[in-house]
Amino acid sequence: MNGYGGHEEGDRRKRTRVPLAAVLTANTVSTAGSSLTLIGVPWFVLETTGSAGRAGVVAFCATLPIVVAALVGGPVIDRLGRRRVSVASDLVCALAIGAIPLLHFAGALHFWLLCALMALEGLAVTPGRTARYVLVPDLAERAGTTLARAASLFDAVQRGARMAGAALAGLLIALVGAESVLLLDAATFATSALLVALGIRGIRAAEPVRDAAPVSLTGYRAELRETYAFLLRARLLLAVTVMVMVTNGLDQGWNAVLLPVHAERELGGATQLGLLTASFGAGGLFGALLYGAVGHRFPRRAVFTTAFVLAGAPRFVVAALTGSALPLAATMALGGLAGGMLNPILTTVTYERVPQELRSRVSGALTAGCELAMPLGGLGAGLLVDGMGAQGALLVVGAVYLATTLSPLVFPAWRGMDEEVPVQGPESKREPVGASC
Repeated sequence: MNGYGGHEEGDRRKRTRVPLAAVLTANTVSTAGSSLTLIGVPWFVLETTGSAGRAGVVAFCATLPIVVAALVGGPVIDRLGRRRVSVASDLVCALAIGAIPLLHFAGALHFWLLCALMALEGLAVTPGRTARYVLVPDLAERAGTTLARAASLFDAVQRGARMAGAALAGLLIALVGAESVLLLDAATFATSALLVALGIRGIRAAEPVRDAAPVSLTGYRAELRETYAFLLRARLLLAVTVMVMVTNGLDQGWNAVLLPVHAERELGGATQLGLLTASFGAGGLFGALLYGAVGHRFPRRAVFTTAFVLAGAPRFVVAALTGSALPLAATMALGGLAGGMLNPILTTVTYERVPQELRSRVSGALTAGCELAMPLGGLGAGLLVDGMGAQGALLVVGAVYLATTLSPLVFPAWRGMDEEVPVQGPESKREPVGASC
């Protein structure tokens, strides 16, 4: 017994792809909806306020709760059950996002209320994503597929959904307005909740941990200490977290402020914004599939570093130096292709080094660390645009991005990325591989 209930051996012998397909489909629908929010909310703020600074404030309010939820949510996910958490998360997000256009139509949407609703969505979204993410190894085994293929597929469908959602968002904003796009986003969250509720019913790993200690402040703090002690020993995971924390903050500034402002002032509108984001997503989809097919044969650190350099700084520089969509679209497609190889590497490395009994908590902590700078990214980008103009802000952020992506070539902890180890099972008590790098 490992805490998820009985009949483990019988549960493992059943080979079916339905639960994995349900989670992948739910993630696809939810991610497509998130792309609608990614474009719809900044555009809605720019249309209604005309302020890049206010767009940055909304981005700050939306992302700060994501970090808080990820920091403290890991122990809760296992106690409540991954299926329940995923469903509840999507339903809360549907209500929060759907309320924005409804209140706007009623003339009751004040700026503070918009910030509060986005904060509620940010607080709810991360536990659901984490719950689905940590189910992948169990569902891959049940489906009879390898972890590397399942991780690549998981990332590929997300990127495909992001591509389709971004293109659809740009077109719909131009046709029916940002408000209607947000209503559609709310519907995607509700659909995702239904898929998970029905598709992974009866899956042992998705149910609450039955022999977990009763909820108490002392026990909760002990579990958090255990989680963060593990991460501090795992120097490779720690290095990954710090690097991705910085780049995620810079990406948030790009997505929430810099690219929407550039599209509005230089490129002609929301349609171009949607197509540019879709081109990045399309490249990411092919990159994830390419890594799953052949990329895993090459050294991970070399692929990871090269891909991150291509995915990051070039788009900022091209946007700063050109005023047309075509060169930026080509750059973003190439950057997306490179970026599509990143998450399969990180996902596989994480699954290899984190024991199953710590996976929910460690994944939540990793998410929190990786997203720690996101609230400041959107806010800082808005202030930079207001203070020094869009071009100067793009060049400054691009330079910081380039310096960050070169860190795997400098710090010794990254050498552990090329060490392949068996996936950590429920009985593993080994020290994390990163601790010896």
